[in-house]
Amino acid sequence: EPKPLALGEGTDLVDFAKAALSLVVRLGTGAFVLGWKIDSLFYKDDKTYSLKLGPLSIRDSSSVLDKAPRPTQPLILYQYDGSPFCKRVRETINLLDLTVEYRPCPGARQGKFSQELLERTGRQTIPYLIDPNTKKELFESGDQIEYLLQTYGPPASEFDRKALWPITFEPFSIATSTMVAILRGFPGSRRQANARPDNEEMEPLELWGYESSPFVRPVREKLDALCLPHIMVSCSRGSVNRDRMVTKTGRFQVPFL
Repeated sequence: EPKPLALGEGTDLVDFAKAALSLVVRLGTGAFVLGWKIDSLFYKDDKTYSLKLGPLSIRDSSSVLDKAPRPTQPLILYQYDGSPFCKRVRETINLLDLTVEYRPCPGARQGKFSQELLERTGRQTIPYLIDPNTKKELFESGDQIEYLLQTYGPPASEFDRKALWPITFEPFSIATSTMVAILRGFPGSRRQANARPDNEEMEPLELWGYESSPFVRPVREKLDALCLPHIMVSCSRGSVNRDRMVTKTGRFQVPFL
């Protein structure tokens, strides 16, 4: 029986340690939603999510995202895991608790999604964000981050923008995300040699998790290497999607595919 926050039999401990160190290098960015807060240390309702640690039952949420607009359709992001520019956009997606379809483009040049992007835009530059809700399409990670904050974030008066500096201060964000890519061996930079040629034509898988989780990371990396499109349901600490998973499965544990 799988257990939350426990290593399964056969886990590569060195690989897990690298994934955990990646979280530290990026200061845990994306592990918590914007406006994260603790609601209770002794939460009683078993029908919704809480983190049980000994006598504690910790219930958390966001103090600001209930005031933020929510997209009716998932956004689409052309990306690959090892790109530091893509990583800061994915972290912003987790911060805002958004559900987004990821279309893997290994090294920005490999796979059918890279060709699809070239045909659509005349360029093979990632990340590339499409919002079907507003018909907006953007290159440049900085522009995408600003768009996401302005479109799906809470009113600017509701949060301290300085708290976003690990993402918005680009020199730090890119440098540390590059360190993570090196540590992880530039994941997703090449299409796996034995990947099925029709993977990009598959219906998107649905993966519940969040960017910085060392348990989720190997699954994300494999999906990118296989060029499998996947809808990422953000489940950072404080996410409303944790309650949704408890309702759906009776428990919370990520990754959930």
